[in-house]
Amino acid sequence: MRLVDTLLYGAGNIKGSPVRTFLLLLAMSIGVASVVMLSSLGEAARLYVVNQFSALGTHLLIVLPGRSETAGGAPPMLGTTPRDLTLDDADALLRSPYIEDYAPIVVGSAPVSYGSLEREATVIGTSASYAAIRQIETGQGKFLPAGDHDRAGPVCVIGETLRNELFGNKRVVGERLKINDRRFRVIGVLADSGQSFGMEMGDLVIIPTNHAMALFDTESLFRIIVQATGRSAIEPGKRDVTRIIKERHEGEDDVTVITQDAILATFDRILKALTYTVAGIAAISLTVAGILIMNVMLVSVSQRTPEIGLLKALGASRQQILALFLSEAALLSLIGAASGVLIAWLGVFGLDRLFPAFPLGTPVWAYLSAVFVALLTGVGFGIMPARRASRLDPVFALTGR
Repeated sequence: MRLVDTLLYGAGNIKGSPVRTFLLLLAMSIGVASVVMLSSLGEAARLYVVNQFSALGTHLLIVLPGRSETAGGAPPMLGTTPRDLTLDDADALLRSPYIEDYAPIVVGSAPVSYGSLEREATVIGTSASYAAIRQIETGQGKFLPAGDHDRAGPVCVIGETLRNELFGNKRVVGERLKINDRRFRVIGVLADSGQSFGMEMGDLVIIPTNHAMALFDTESLFRIIVQATGRSAIEPGKRDVTRIIKERHEGEDDVTVITQDAILATFDRILKALTYTVAGIAAISLTVAGILIMNVMLVSVSQRTPEIGLLKALGASRQQILALFLSEAALLSLIGAASGVLIAWLGVFGLDRLFPAFPLGTPVWAYLSAVFVALLTGVGFGIMPARRASRLDPVFALTGR
């Protein structure tokens, strides 16, 4: 019997039992669609995190006060430190040939008001370098001016949301607003860029570092964002930062330096593991579909016993009978896999239209692995009924026993 004849015979049996075929295809397509869609969501989450970190800037080192003693991950946000990070510490980092620039960070929350309108906002104290390091653009006006930290004037740059709520359609550049009891002249408005790694850019007020320290009554920096001269300079730059701060802090190793690549690699590993896990869980439904194929085909063997006996009486060998039933299982699996891939593609397409900011996309390995597992499951669970059919005695099979 030729391969074409075997496939046509299997297709005829599939077409001859529409209800049974529909149930099998439904189970298989749901399993494949689940694997593909969950893989797509996991991959989209990974890409979203990668894009968010890329938006922070390139070749970055983040210097945090306090020493992290745990392996992996960022240090805790709170905790005691032997010595605070200061502006002098930040200035000293430029002694390293691997460090191109830095931006000191002071963060706090304060009421921001203009006229009779007031709202709570996140206030960031930093320098002019922050815009270049973080790749931030202004929609109106300009960013903080360059110059000495101690001599910076009382100016600010605000987010688009804050501008709308406090100033409406009024021209904002040149106006003065109050942060707590201090007045600042607005010199720029940030471009509307939504969120950047969990921080709503539209609700920010950015002021010079010295004014933020005075506003929040602190001499300590929350963070120092350091830009290395290139990707190859990240590791030596990290060592230099640790060495310089240690020398300034009387030999105490009391800061933690984390790299952008290290954070990204950690999240990447976590999200990849999560993607594989949820895809594996979804693959369980393919096993259920395979069990359904096995059970239905076992029933089919009982119903088609005379037909199997006739084929054997005409000279069909065990291997040919085995091939006939396995081809039927393979065709069911492939058609179900194709239906599942189509359903998954439509689902991903719809979600992409509903959530355009989320980078939905299905990796090729998700399609290939889902189809492969579906075929393997269908054929694997089809072996038992196929072997049972191939072992039937032709005489007894012709009598329907």
